[in-house]
Amino acid sequence: MTGGRRSAVPTGVAVFAADVARPVRRLAEREHHILHWSGLPRGGHFAAMEQPGLFTADVRAFFRRLR
Repeated sequence: MTGGRRSAVPTGVAVFAADVARPVRRLAEREHHILHWSGLPRGGHFAAMEQPGLFTADVRAFFRRLR
């Protein structure tokens, strides 16, 4: 958290199926510059190990927007 100030840093969020973060997007957008938010159909707490293909594709999609 930034103490009420909105960060200018581009931020990407990947919410995997087993995560509970889906409803907090509006809260995150208050203090962060959300450039990329994706809800993914599979994966959980260890998504990078459980679904490496989905994870990698999502990271690439985020950085593609920054080129």
